[in-house]
Amino acid sequence: MCQLLGMNCNVPTDICFSFTGFQARGGATDVHSDGWGIAFFEGRGTRLFLDHQPSCQSPVAELVRAYPIRSKNVVAHIRKATQGAIGLENTHPFIRELWGRYWIFAHNGNLLDFAPELDGSFLPVGLTDSERAFCWILQQLRLRFGHAAPERSALFAEIRALTVEIARHGEFNFLLSNGDCLFAHASTRLTYIVRQAPFAEAHLNDQDVTVDFSALTTPEDRVAVIATQPLTDNEAWQTMQPGTLWWFEEGQPVQTLATLPGPEKKRA
Repeated sequence: MCQLLGMNCNVPTDICFSFTGFQARGGATDVHSDGWGIAFFEGRGTRLFLDHQPSCQSPVAELVRAYPIRSKNVVAHIRKATQGAIGLENTHPFIRELWGRYWIFAHNGNLLDFAPELDGSFLPVGLTDSERAFCWILQQLRLRFGHAAPERSALFAEIRALTVEIARHGEFNFLLSNGDCLFAHASTRLTYIVRQAPFAEAHLNDQDVTVDFSALTTPEDRVAVIATQPLTDNEAWQTMQPGTLWWFEEGQPVQTLATLPGPEKKRA
């Protein structure tokens, strides 16, 4: 299966340290060698980097690791292909526009017999179940709320309802962001940590690299990092309960909702 990495902060922050460990999992310390990608929100714009090569061998990944892009929301993915051939069109994260904002999505898992009706407003380019799910989520959000973005809590509740429906088809860990906040669904496994004052040293699991965050931050900084598996070996990562959807904003979790599939009526 694939692995996910996300970051949500209260001030623009670079992800170079976390990405250094995550990059190694793409073919060096783990088997996720079928491509990788990362998206950074900067204001209303995004920087999206994709490569079908393993991240441990990718010159593009080396550029990202050495380039301290500061962002309040980041979504990254390393791929072990289940549906769709290895290629850029099937490489996560995926990007679409809704309500005048870019949305970014990455998925870890495998959805079986998931063929929702798409009305043409959002269509997949590749052949993955992941991109198909992303297009359907955005389509349903537009149908539910029209052409204006809803209040954040109503949006979160609707994403939860859509997640419940999709999760009936299989494993559906995902990260979703519109640049204002980050939504994370733990279908089977996701972990997170919130770094805030007093900051300390952190050491990566996958590389012998240590950073002293106290020398790089201010007392007001707060950073939430979400990963499929903990990236460091000397910090207290929290495991998200399977079947929960999380809303992160300003570097911390705001709300959590259960998403275990129930008897609710499916939508067309």
